[in-house]
Amino acid sequence: MKIAGFAIALLVALGAGQSARAAEGRLAVVAAENFYGDIAEQIGGDRVEVVSIMNSPDQDPHLFETHARRRAPDRRRARRHPQWRQLRPVDGQASGRRTAARPHRHQCRRTCTRPGGDNPHLWYAPATMPAVAKAIAEAFAKADTDHASDYAIHLTATLASFERIGLRIAQIKSKHAGEAVTATEPVFGPMAEALGLTMRNQKFQLAMMNDTEPSARDVAAFENDLKGRKVKLLLYNSQVSEKLTERMRDIASNAKVPVVGVTETMPAKVSFQDWMLRQLDAVDRALTGPHS
Repeated sequence: MKIAGFAIALLVALGAGQSARAAEGRLAVVAAENFYGDIAEQIGGDRVEVVSIMNSPDQDPHLFETHARRRAPDRRRARRHPQWRQLRPVDGQASGRRTAARPHRHQCRRTCTRPGGDNPHLWYAPATMPAVAKAIAEAFAKADTDHASDYAIHLTATLASFERIGLRIAQIKSKHAGEAVTATEPVFGPMAEALGLTMRNQKFQLAMMNDTEPSARDVAAFENDLKGRKVKLLLYNSQVSEKLTERMRDIASNAKVPVVGVTETMPAKVSFQDWMLRQLDAVDRALTGPHS
């Protein structure tokens, strides 16, 4: 079935009264998405064993299935540990032995957005992942006190590496703040806001994210923006196949509006930081032109 879901951002296995261990004495970690898993590996190094449930940009997260066979390896690993403590890295509050994980929701209709029209793709907000890294380091230090200093050292290096993203954002913002862009879904929305870009057609984007039909007026407005080149860039969720969004991509290409693909899951063999920087570079190139 389709996941309706509460994807758990991060799980650290804890046994009753002592840290539960994976192979060779390492902490066992399960991440819902691979970018959380990557940060866990950066902080934990060889002291952690990380499993990421969604780990490929070829997966359509809207259609992600919790099929028993697909999940069997991860479930077997999870069953090694009798108890799990859930982390909500950004702003969770503990309740007993478990805390509620921040939801990353698809197929969630109007409940997908938080108050104020925010969307759940929080890892695209520049402040999110440094906060996640700090929360992970704290959790690891509590679960494995003998190596707390190692986690602190790794945290310092990880936070320093995030500065590259902040510098790149500042560069692009200084060049392109205020320029109009649009998107098939609000995946890149928090980053576009950080860049100072003017995002158009947000009702259309929310409808597509929540798997509802955008209104005819919103579809027409989107098409007019592309055909009239009222936007300088189309951000396209390349992880999701929808006839309507594919049509918008084709209209953009025909109108010579640059299209930049973004994903909800990190590509293989890159770090979270490099993934963000690659997408920022692509946005900068597209906005800079030349466009004929």
